[in-house]
Amino acid sequence: MKIYTRNGDEGETGLLYGGKVSKSSSLPEAYGTVDEAQAILGLVRTECEKGSDLEEKIIHIERDLYVLMAELATDPSKHDKLESGKSKVNEEMIKFLEKFIDEISSKFELPKEFVIPGQNRISALIDVARTVVRRAERRTIACGVENSLTVPYLNRLSDLLWAMARWQEGESITSRSVK
Repeated sequence: MKIYTRNGDEGETGLLYGGKVSKSSSLPEAYGTVDEAQAILGLVRTECEKGSDLEEKIIHIERDLYVLMAELATDPSKHDKLESGKSKVNEEMIKFLEKFIDEISSKFELPKEFVIPGQNRISALIDVARTVVRRAERRTIACGVENSLTVPYLNRLSDLLWAMARWQEGESITSRSVK
């Protein structure tokens, strides 16, 4: 099997369940940005203690991002072919993120001022992932897909990543008040 297919040489890419779009159209822009966020989360995972709860939750999120990318890689007119939780984001996926946010938030008081990223390597990497997820959210909104939970999922994920970064900073949070 060869890695190259030559099918994308004309600047188009295939969608799940058929159809092609320009590689610069809103759907590939959105799922490509989600792919970037997933890759950064993989980098975050390399900084986690092996077998830790944090590593397991990041793996869970990375798998959920495959589901989200599948939904974005499908022409909206064919979304009836998608399966909840397998190729279409569902409420349970969002509830997982909310539960994790609540779990983290119960461990310490979240800062109320702007936080300066970079207290340590893992929190800085999580903040990079958060900013890419925010961009993915904006790109997904631009797709205008109706009856989809992709935007709420990405919104909740960026909230979670912000809380995770603060949690990983521990007592060394540097913040500044807005004047």
